Amino acid sequence: MGLTIYKNIGAIVGADPNPLPVKAGKEMNELPVVYDAWMAVAGDRIMEIGSMATFTEMEIGGACHVVDLDGEWMFPSFCDSHTHIVYAGQRDGEFIDKIHGLSYEEIAARGGGILNSADLLHSTDEDELYRQAMVRVNEIIGKGTGAVEIKSGYGLTTEDELKMLRVIRRIKRNAPIEIKSTFLGAHAVGREYVGRQSEYVDLVCREMIPEVGAQKLADYVDVFCDTGFFTVEETDRILEAAHKWGLKPKIHANELAVSGGVQVGVKHGAVSVDHLERTGAEEIEALRNTSTIPTMLPGASFFLGMPYGNARGMIEAGLPLALASDYNPGSSPSGDMRFVAALGCIKMRLTPEQSFNAVTINGAAAMELSDEVGTITPGKIANFFTTLPQPSIAYPLYAYTSPLITHVWLAGEKIY
Repeated sequence: MGLTIYKNIGAIVGADPNPLPVKAGKEMNELPVVYDAWMAVAGDRIMEIGSMATFTEMEIGGACHVVDLDGEWMFPSFCDSHTHIVYAGQRDGEFIDKIHGLSYEEIAARGGGILNSADLLHSTDEDELYRQAMVRVNEIIGKGTGAVEIKSGYGLTTEDELKMLRVIRRIKRNAPIEIKSTFLGAHAVGREYVGRQSEYVDLVCREMIPEVGAQKLADYVDVFCDTGFFTVEETDRILEAAHKWGLKPKIHANELAVSGGVQVGVKHGAVSVDHLERTGAEEIEALRNTSTIPTMLPGASFFLGMPYGNARGMIEAGLPLALASDYNPGSSPSGDMRFVAALGCIKMRLTPEQSFNAVTINGAAAMELSDEVGTITPGKIANFFTTLPQPSIAYPLYAYTSPLITHVWLAGEKIY
């Protein structure tokens, strides 16, 4: 187990010796920073953090590798708890449709959107699907992400959903990033079942979920519970079926309307309820005193021109908040979590501290990974990235397109 010492770190952001498993309400204002710092990493784990005033190479001994960061800043890797990055091809044609004024709902109603992705995925073999997905995985790693949730949902047949989940399992085995997998067979009604939605829900419950569960291909189950997609009653039924196989819920809710998705997610103990572009006092009240993490996806609001979620209202009500990228080909074709955090500040009026917490420790909590990642803490996995020296914590989000990241480490290994 080799020892690496990083010295002359301008600042370690998120250097929390006793981190909370999730930050809620006023706790999101706290973002510990150690300036002029050093850090020791042994193997894949952070061992110790200190001030350069306490550092001498004599004390640490000579049997180690020393990296002089010369004033560069260090941040915990981003934790992106909602993505769809296993897909085939692109949907840039729909980008033109949006420019000409068609809404997300109108494109879906014409048989496009998710169904177009399902058609492409069906005709793409597993090796090619893996190759395309790994390009995106390497892309987000280079942008500072160290943990990610990946959903199925562009299969919409039993075999194609299983194909997607096998690809996610292959990525888990081969990529250096922490990965959680989610079965999202109820992303839309498969083309073969259009007009027969109840029968499609039967397929999800009676065939897809048992296959996913028996093959242990997913950590979570998700349902697109919203207007034009799946009802509260259908969502309830799918989650009941998934519970028998030990699949915990993560729900798409309230993207297009106040759908009841938050409430049905809370009822089933969802790890998170995601999107939440349209929520009110009832949704905030439903989330109080629960372990369910409200997760907002500002990249989708940006790309689709939709409202941004009431992030400040959630925090002011004492709730936690996570932000995720929603990386997918139709409504958020970007996995850049620094941009997501910047949108948290620019469009949702979060402070930089709140926004960084939302894309690190709270994103980790929304994947049940906060014991391992999300802060720079002794004992946790050494997932972090470095940047050019910064004038403030706010600067990376203020200068959101500037190429500030210099290097990326995952599990103690330098990736970039």
